Formats: sequence, structure tokens, C-alpha cells
Amino acid sequence: MKQLVRRIAQTVALTLPVILVTTGTLAVTRVPWAPPTGLDQQVVAASSGDGAIGRSSSSPSTEGMAPQDALRVDLMEELRNHNPGTALDLLERTMREKPSLTPYCSQLAGELGRAAVKKYQGDVQRARSFARPVCDGSFAAGAVN
Repeated sequence: MKQLVRRIAQTVALTLPVILVTTGTLAVTRVPWAPPTGLDQQVVAASSGDGAIGRSSSSPSTEGMAPQDALRVDLMEELRNHNPGTALDLLERTMREKPSLTPYCSQLAGELGRAAVKKYQGDVQRARSFARPVCDGSFAAGAVN
């Protein structure tokens, strides 16, 4: 009996690290910072129509603009056409997909907060009801200021 327990323990000790390494490696391939696979690019392109993040066919031309300025135009259009929640979703998604824009995240979220207050004719409570933890709460801070 003792020998059977020892043999099972040895088998587990040898196979468990292999299983853990394999599952860990597979899990890491699907994180936001991993380079997109061909399938991921197809999904993004299919979901956004022309492949541009958040841009609809009726959006103003953003050609020649800096990426953060083009994103600002898209966010404000999203806020105007829908609500601050969808604009914040777009901001969060863009930060995941384009990490080079993260230095502008707090500024953009704050501008969205101020624009939301204007959209709701100064109703800060209603504007803040859309707040999310995107960019360290800058949206909520922008709504208050």
C-alpha cells in the first residue's frame, strides 16, 4: 500500500508541472497584450465595418489628425449619438487595442465627463451615473469640474 501511494505521488509530481506550464502558456496567448492573431484581426474588422475603431460612415473626417485627436472626435461623436457609457466603452476598448494612446486616456476621459454634463444640461448626477473605472476615474472627475 505504501509503495502504491509513493508511485502515485511520483506520477503526480512529474506530470503536474507539465500540465501547469501548458495551461499557463495557453492562457497567456489570449491576454490583451498578446499580439493579435489573424482571427482576432478578422473579428475586429468585421465588428467595426471599415476596421476603424468607433468610426461610422457619418463621422467627420479625421485624416491627417494625430491619433489622440482622431480618437477625441470619435469619442465625442459617440457621446453625442448615444450616451457617455458607450463612449467610455469605446475609450476602454481603444486603450486595450492601441496601448500607445494610454498617455491620453485620463485627459480624454475628463473631456468626456465635461461633455456629458453639457449634454445633460448641467445635470452632474446624471452624467456621473455613467462613470466607469476607465482611466482612474477621470470621467467622474471631469463631470464634477
